[in-house]
Amino acid sequence: MKQRSIGALEVSIVGLGCNNFGSRVDKDGVSSLFTACLDNGVNFFDTADVYGDGASEELLGDAIRANRDEVFVATKFGLRGMDPGVTGGSASWIRTAVDRSLRRLGTDWIDLYQIHTPDSVVDQSETLGALNDLVVAGKVREIGCSNYDAELLDNSLDISARESFAAYSTIQNRYSLLHREPESEVLEVCEDRKVGFLPYFPLESGLLTGKVSESGPLPGTRLAEWPADRLDLFLSDSKIATVKRLENWVDSRGRSLLELAISWLLMNPSVPSIIAGATSVEQLLANAQAADWVLSDIDMAEVNDILTDAPAHPSGE
Repeated sequence: MKQRSIGALEVSIVGLGCNNFGSRVDKDGVSSLFTACLDNGVNFFDTADVYGDGASEELLGDAIRANRDEVFVATKFGLRGMDPGVTGGSASWIRTAVDRSLRRLGTDWIDLYQIHTPDSVVDQSETLGALNDLVVAGKVREIGCSNYDAELLDNSLDISARESFAAYSTIQNRYSLLHREPESEVLEVCEDRKVGFLPYFPLESGLLTGKVSESGPLPGTRLAEWPADRLDLFLSDSKIATVKRLENWVDSRGRSLLELAISWLLMNPSVPSIIAGATSVEQLLANAQAADWVLSDIDMAEVNDILTDAPAHPSGE
């Protein structure tokens, strides 16, 4: 498994999204997935304090304990569940949230600590100052943001430079073959200012794995379990039609839709790793192996032609 940089640290180009831990994946399942990760060079694990109401961090912490120095752990804070009277980006909540995550993870440090969503109430300088304190204290090695737009990311980097604070090493936003919104502005900031872009929903919750047909998601898939209002974020007639065209294209090359979804994102040098969820070892291995395809310039041009009419939708996690 190849590696790329996040700040001063190295991560595998395919990571494991841990949002299923504590819900669709139990302790034994997490242990099996973690072992498979180590055996196949996957060292990047991304979770959040809200995944499984904290159970994801706890299960991941149990799994990594004997191999803590070999893995890169990212978690997030500030989406919901804050104590009364504080908001996600406030210094008070950041100090509380990081200690709770460290306790659940059973570790002394977090490799990448990310604010899960912008806080419109708290000034960015307060958020960045509190995160800088965590870096200085050794509780956090790198910091990142999620669901920021280009202007907010750019302004945050300016504040860090002006105040000599630690700066965001990464931004984690929705990005995939079918959701290319970041290309309009955010990825330009990432390239200009050397910020790593971590795509979430790279497989569009299964839509880019061939598990959705014209009649809808296959039973047992993640999309099949979601309510209609959330399903609308991913499914539309035009997207299904685009997926069909992509499937025909990869079939003609002896490749899979999964390989294209992951390898296409990795063609962008601003993307250090693809965070893909998995509920089984088989899914994990497929995700890891998908990164081996290096697309040619002709491949990229042909895929872009197929995607030209793909609609863009607002992001959210």
